[in-house]
Amino acid sequence: MQSRTAILEALAGDQQWDLVVVGGGITGAGVLLSAARAGLKVLLVEQQDFAWGTSSRSSKMVHGGLRYLAQGDISLTRHSVQEREYLLKSLPGLVRPLEYHYVLGADTPPRIGVKLLLLGYDWLAGVANHRYLNRQAFGIANPGFNLAHTHGAYAYYDAGTDDSRLVIRVLQEAVDQGARCLNYCQVTQLHCEAGQVSQLELLDQVSGQGFKLNAKVVVNATGAWADRLRNVLNPEVRVRPQRGSHIVLPIKRLPVDHALTLRHPDDGRYHFIFPWAGRTIVGTTDLDHRADLDAEAHITAEEIDYLLASANHFYPQARLTRDDILSTWSGVRPIIGSENAVDPSKERRDHAVWVDGNLVTVSGGKLTTFRLIAGDVLAAIGPLIGREQVNEQTSGADWISPVDMDPTSLYEQGAELAPQYLARYGAHAAALVQGALDEGRVEELLPISDTGYSLADLRWALRHEQALTLADVLLRHSPLGLVLPDGAESLMESLAGLFEDECGVGKTEFAKLVIAYRDTYRQSYSVS
Repeated sequence: MQSRTAILEALAGDQQWDLVVVGGGITGAGVLLSAARAGLKVLLVEQQDFAWGTSSRSSKMVHGGLRYLAQGDISLTRHSVQEREYLLKSLPGLVRPLEYHYVLGADTPPRIGVKLLLLGYDWLAGVANHRYLNRQAFGIANPGFNLAHTHGAYAYYDAGTDDSRLVIRVLQEAVDQGARCLNYCQVTQLHCEAGQVSQLELLDQVSGQGFKLNAKVVVNATGAWADRLRNVLNPEVRVRPQRGSHIVLPIKRLPVDHALTLRHPDDGRYHFIFPWAGRTIVGTTDLDHRADLDAEAHITAEEIDYLLASANHFYPQARLTRDDILSTWSGVRPIIGSENAVDPSKERRDHAVWVDGNLVTVSGGKLTTFRLIAGDVLAAIGPLIGREQVNEQTSGADWISPVDMDPTSLYEQGAELAPQYLARYGAHAAALVQGALDEGRVEELLPISDTGYSLADLRWALRHEQALTLADVLLRHSPLGLVLPDGAESLMESLAGLFEDECGVGKTEFAKLVIAYRDTYRQSYSVS
């Protein structure tokens, strides 16, 4: 991405834009890339770090959602599984196949019902990827699972990802196509005339600089916060914020190498136990989120007990306790509220696009379908800028640029993590490796423990991805704060050097960053 300095200079001298996107999660990133590929002059601003909200705190799954098909939502399921296949092909390594075991028990649909469901699931995706496991085969595949709770399972495939890295990869693709994006930049005011946004006022929260911009169209892609911005022109309230929480466990305490689709023993809710980043995740909960949206969401004691209860029910020999938990995360999903649904789990996961003058608001939907959501937004934008067919330029197979690079060449340069670099950075992976070599930092290419990340990743985040804080580096631009003990405290000495090199941060200022990070981690990512 461009440096913050370069973008601020551009904003100071250029106030006219075709499109300004507000919100730096996966939806905003998708709109930015689609708009850039359509030839629009487009800017994205995010008041926190990129992917700060829901898009770094999802269940990390790129899936069709088998339960949506069971609820009769064929359209959403079809779009989701087709997008899953597209993303698997377009972003290999970043979006990875993940085997699921749908566990059959006394409280699940009968075997024939699940079989028919999976036949439909495969048919919608255009693939055949499920098989039946009897109790014995399931037990062999899932050592430690209490077989008294199952009479077998169906194995099928969906996919997993690192959600925040997916956002950053899409943003980088957009920047490569001529777009601009800036984090820690807040929309302080929308000036409206005759039902139209006539001007935006922005505040860069790092430099304190203010800007006034004009845009033909403003896209409100702020997710759970969408009503707040939309209410400038329309008082309607449509978003129902729902919290989903997860716990992270050392994989040796709960060893799984595929996802398990389970019904909770207390209330029958579907949830998952699955591998991610070399650890085991248990989640998610599904609750109305009534806390302040401006404060980071956090797991509650009741949610921790709920998730541990399920893990211990199905894996009683594990005897998991709070002391086993490495970290937690909680995301607030922007669900489009209906008048009838009371149970949060029964709300539909569709997205919605509302047009109020030249303010286009998008909210809801799934991580998996972000590209389709972006297409719907551009379809709404077209008439507003006099280009009815603007969306047609976003549908090609190369929406994500193909990467024609063999990891062998990076291996030969000493990059043990070559496949991971290619997955995360695409064509920019070579620059990351070459930069480390040119600057005599080859040791920074070595893996940090078993995480698949290196100090070179963290330096790249500071230099090229607008990361500014320890939370940015350890909780979004990498998952190290989630998967290493104590929020990656062991890396602080190395990070002090990186922040000094890349940001000019001295010891006193870095100590303040550490205090702020520890507060954030304790409040929103730990069990305390």
